[in-house]
Amino acid sequence: MALSLLLAALAALALVGINEAGFRQSTRALADIDEAQKGRSVVNQILQNMLDAETGQRGYLLTGEASYRQPYDTAIKEVDGNLATLRQLYTERPAEMAQIAELSKHVLRKVAEMDMSVRLRQDGKEDAWKFVITTDVGREEMEAIRATALQLVKVSNKTLHDGQTQVLRSLQLARIGTAVVALAALIAFFLYLRQTHALRSIGERQQEALQRERNALEDEVRERTASLAELATHLQDVRETERGYLARELHDELGSLLTAAKLDVARLKSRLVESPDATTRLQHLTELLNSGIALKRRIIEDLRPSSLSNLGLVASLEILGREFAERSGLQVEMALEPVTLDESRQLTIYRMVQESLTNIGKYAEAGEATIVMKNYENHVIVEVSDNGKGFDTQRMRPSTHGLAGMRHRVEAARGKLTISSTPGRGTRLSAMLPVVKPA
Repeated sequence: MALSLLLAALAALALVGINEAGFRQSTRALADIDEAQKGRSVVNQILQNMLDAETGQRGYLLTGEASYRQPYDTAIKEVDGNLATLRQLYTERPAEMAQIAELSKHVLRKVAEMDMSVRLRQDGKEDAWKFVITTDVGREEMEAIRATALQLVKVSNKTLHDGQTQVLRSLQLARIGTAVVALAALIAFFLYLRQTHALRSIGERQQEALQRERNALEDEVRERTASLAELATHLQDVRETERGYLARELHDELGSLLTAAKLDVARLKSRLVESPDATTRLQHLTELLNSGIALKRRIIEDLRPSSLSNLGLVASLEILGREFAERSGLQVEMALEPVTLDESRQLTIYRMVQESLTNIGKYAEAGEATIVMKNYENHVIVEVSDNGKGFDTQRMRPSTHGLAGMRHRVEAARGKLTISSTPGRGTRLSAMLPVVKPA
């Protein structure tokens, strides 16, 4: 094992060294190639600038039209920038800088000659600009420009060739090094296989033991998860049962007490007409009893909505939405289609919408909310959305028991709850429940 690891380490170090050396050589060569290509391109651009300027000059001299000067003016503006770029490329190369200085000198002379003829033509001095044209100064300077540019292009070509040669050498070195390292790696791998063959059976047995333990743990987790889900469902059912019992007790006992008290106050009020102070106090007591009766009704509706069994799901949701809008001051839009569901799933939808509206009122800081219920052939979609501040669903806190309770309630009804929210763009809760018609 130690020998194979040593061979593998040496092979890896050798490969890294070869690759690093080849990379550095190739990088330098590619940089030289890139610089040479840029230099050749700039030189060609300077030649093109001079040709364009000469063409524009001749067109203007022959016609006198300002439009013919456009190529000349454009080329004159570009040539200085191209010369500056060329100097920047060859800053660290004295030989090339000398050639660039020679090229710049001839370019400036040629530009001066063209500028003189153009200005003379512009001033209307026919004989003067024709004399300038007939001299050989411009032709000589142009030939000198071509010759100097050709020398620079040759230098660039030589740099390109040297760079390509260097890259080829680096590739050859990498090829040889890779072959040697591959051979050493094969030897190390062969030794490794021989040494690990005896350990394979032990590893397989350990893996089988770990797999058995993993399977046992997964089975235990599934059983406990199912037990917790059953317990949560049972607790939910017990809660709804207790709510129903408490609602009935409040309706029967407290309701009868408050109603009897209200009737007694009405009798006393009729007998104390001549006492204004007593009448005022009885009126105040009547209002308190009315408030208590209203509070009792609201608590009963929260505990066990009577409208759900008396008026149906759609009417119950409409009442719930209107009451929420009145309490919170939000605008609530509703689009509710009639559905046919068993009592348990109707209660699930009602509680989901109720909890969603409660969350909107507490946290959303919204201006409006929407409740939508769509009836499909085999399932029902219920959506509650708002235009509030929203939140990041990826950072939802574990303490959000309301959302967790809604999810469990929907999933217990064999449905699916989807929460979509983006900070600053509101929240949407969508529940899909299968249609199971009441027996």
